[in-house]
Amino acid sequence: MAPPLLLLLLASGAAACPLPCVCQNLSESLSTLCAHRGLLFVPPNVDRRTVELRLADNFIQALGPPDFRNMTGLVDLTLSRNAITRIGARAFGDLESLRSLHLDGNRLVELGTGSLRGPVNLQHLILSGNQLGRIAPGAFDDFLDSLEDLDLSYNNLRQVPWAGIGAMPALHTLNLDHNVIDVLPPGAFAQLSQLSRLDLTSNRLATLAPDPLFSRGRDSEASPAPLVLSFSGNPLHCNCELLWLRRLARPDDLETCASPPGLAGRYFWAVPEGEFSCEPPLIARHTQRLWVLEGQRATLRCRALGDPAPTMHWVGPDDRLVGNSSRARAFPNGTLEIGVTGSGDAGDYTCIATNPAGEATAHVELRVLALPHGGNGSAEGGRPGPSDIAASARTAAEGEGALETEPTVQVTEVTATSGLVSWGPGRPADPVWMFQIQYNSSEDETLIYRIVPASSHHFLLKHLVPGADYDLCLLALSPAAGPSDLTSTKLLGCAHFSTLPAMPLCHAPQAHMLGGTLTVAVGGVLVAALLVFTVALLVRGRGAGNGRLPLKLSHVQSQTNGGPSPTPKTHPPRSPPPRPQRSCSLDLGDTGGCYGYARRLGGAWARRSHSVHGGLLGAGCQGLGGSAERLEESVV
Repeated sequence: MAPPLLLLLLASGAAACPLPCVCQNLSESLSTLCAHRGLLFVPPNVDRRTVELRLADNFIQALGPPDFRNMTGLVDLTLSRNAITRIGARAFGDLESLRSLHLDGNRLVELGTGSLRGPVNLQHLILSGNQLGRIAPGAFDDFLDSLEDLDLSYNNLRQVPWAGIGAMPALHTLNLDHNVIDVLPPGAFAQLSQLSRLDLTSNRLATLAPDPLFSRGRDSEASPAPLVLSFSGNPLHCNCELLWLRRLARPDDLETCASPPGLAGRYFWAVPEGEFSCEPPLIARHTQRLWVLEGQRATLRCRALGDPAPTMHWVGPDDRLVGNSSRARAFPNGTLEIGVTGSGDAGDYTCIATNPAGEATAHVELRVLALPHGGNGSAEGGRPGPSDIAASARTAAEGEGALETEPTVQVTEVTATSGLVSWGPGRPADPVWMFQIQYNSSEDETLIYRIVPASSHHFLLKHLVPGADYDLCLLALSPAAGPSDLTSTKLLGCAHFSTLPAMPLCHAPQAHMLGGTLTVAVGGVLVAALLVFTVALLVRGRGAGNGRLPLKLSHVQSQTNGGPSPTPKTHPPRSPPPRPQRSCSLDLGDTGGCYGYARRLGGAWARRSHSVHGGLLGAGCQGLGGSAERLEESVV
């Protein structure tokens, strides 16, 4: 009987431990070791009496309530370095005795409100090395009173559930390093009296709000325990806001300043306190005066400079702070936007810029022009909105509410993006306060308002849509007859026009075209001048060559009155006077005799012209008399 009993015990033991795992039963506690087993999910046959379950370094992707059902005795659960991307609601719902939960090195992106519900006695929660970008505000609610160690390092957290973390009185260690946290709310750690280590290394913190927790610093006599604070690797802006931290005197840390430029790169604890300075606010620009029609949107702008960046506030005409509501919204950059204006919104607004160094103010005047309610088809006894004017402007062209004089409204000089609206002076029964132009296009049904002074009778519309049809109406606004009356409106007329289609832009001639044209023109002028100069020289040269020759007189007798003729005297022949020598110009091709400049130039021009027609003049200087002259004539 012994062998069968042994086999039965072995079989029962094998059934209690999953096949790929190793089970250890020591001192009445069962440990199930399933690390490095290539598991794709939590083994379903884990002994429910297990106290320690190690499932690290596997390929588990998701966790759900069935995975740890009825494991009320589990104390230590390790799921590190898996591929977990999702944790179902109340996946750890039965783990009421769990003290340590390791989920580091997984692929968690977010934690919902119910993802960690169940372990009410949890003391150590390790979530480092995931991809967490969001943690629901109530994710830690079940173990706020018991948690001692929280590790959220190496994630993508910009915000963490500060309210929950600040309500953990037993918390000893908080690791928030290597995230993208840029703001710490004031007093976030004020209630953490047991906190002994806070790691904020390598975040995006430019400043730290004063907190009693930091004052413990490295003071060994502080009670209850000194705080080990690490915040290096942050882009600290070393101004007056961090002066309180500089006075804590922690010279052995390696935090550095990232700004302002004069302190960038210097060790935080080595910068003298006098250099931690701020600049008071300065209003750089703001809206001075704004006029809007009742019902329209009003945008008041105010920009301020300072170090640190000023906080912007608006005070209304009633001396109350303007907050966000359904009608108004104040933006952090100093813009105040009133969606639908009313007569009660008119008045003086004050823009206030504040920072730790001081404050600056600027005043903005807002005027709201009340819309008319009579003469335009609005309901009696009520005050119309902007849609009443828009509706009446459409129907008034059919004869409703027009003046007896019927001044003409015309749109002329229409281009693709503009048009000139003009109208006659007319003879209205009531004095005109101002004119109002309303128009819209077929491309956009939004009604556009333009206010024109009463002295004007034309207005240029700009920024129109090319190739669109426009409807336009002109109204005259008259002042109220009495203090209790409202402004009245009368329609002067309407017009319809269409803008021209968009035309391609004409480009100016290119620079190289202008340069080439100019070169040809100048060259032509030079050639013409050279030809005229050459002709003049040739004519002058021919005149010099055909000069008068000296006459030879022979047998000349004087006429007498019958006397014998005197014997003529024989004169020795006179040699002609020597001609002055002229220099020869070799560059014109003369190799024989030398001639005048005009004749030599003419000869050279003749030879060049003859060569162009296929022949080369081969005669010397002596033969230039006949052929050269003929070529000159033919060339001229």
